[in-house]
Formats: sequence, C-alpha cells, structure tokens
Amino acid sequence: MLAGGERSPLAPERTRNDAEAVEETIVLTSGRPEITSAVTRGAARLAVALGWAPVLEVVLPNGRRADIMAISPRGRIAIVEVKSGIEDFRADRKWSDYLPFCDAFYFAVAPEFPQEALPQDPGLMVADAFGGAITREAPESLLAPARRKALTLAFARLAAMRALALEP
Repeated sequence: MLAGGERSPLAPERTRNDAEAVEETIVLTSGRPEITSAVTRGAARLAVALGWAPVLEVVLPNGRRADIMAISPRGRIAIVEVKSGIEDFRADRKWSDYLPFCDAFYFAVAPEFPQEALPQDPGLMVADAFGGAITREAPESLLAPARRKALTLAFARLAAMRALALEP
C-alpha cells in the first residue's frame, strides 16, 4: 500500500498465497532451473549493456510475474519473458497478459531453443549466462502516459526497496 491507502501498480492484492506462487515457479522450471538462471542472467546483462535498468521477478498489476522488467534511458518499459525450453513455452501461454504493461515485449531463450516454435510478433533475445543478443526487435506499442507514470514510479520504488533489502 502507498500513502493514503493507494495500491502500488506493481504490488496487486494477493489472489493466492505465496506458497502457491512458489510452487508454480518450481513446476514451470523443474528440470531446467540452470537454463532459466543462465538465460535470465544473460538477458539482464544484455539489458544493462543496452543502457536499460533491469529488475527481476516483478509482479504486475494483473498479478502476473514478469521475469525481467527494464526501463530504457528514454523511459521505455520492456518486459522479458524467459523460456527454459519448449516444454516451458507450451505450458505457459500467458505471455500476452504482459503486453498492457510494457512498450516492448521480448522472449529470452537459450541458443539451443527451437526459435521457430515462438510467435513472430514479440521481440527475441538469445542469451546464456554471459550475455545475449537481440535477434528480433520487439515492436513498440507505447503505454498511455498515466500508466507509464504509475508503472515507472512503482518500478523505482521496488528497485530502491530491493537495493536496501526492504522489499515488502
């Protein structure tokens, strides 16, 4: 909650308990956590190399959890969804739920991922633990100014609280 009882756009009211969210994460990454970790690290390093400021595991207003959310030097918001393998992609078809909360959306996958299985509309990053590359630019769909402001403020507050290890 923010001052005056206002809810942060990046901290929605919980619709399920934390144990269920952890279990869902474990199920989606079971058998491939090392790939998920490596691709996430490489995609975050790529974001930094591009001048973006990334934050991992960001809960959006609709309750979805973005693997990486980043803000560019121009204030554009990108969301990156990490896919550890084709099974992970097939089991998780909620990627379109991220689109209303970013200017650009990317999938990030390991080099051996069968890229032809992914939709052609989103951007694509190929990454390993050491870095990555954008192999397909994401089309930009600009957020409404009010939503951008709310998301940017909530993002900044989340990043600051995490930097101080005070995340609620």
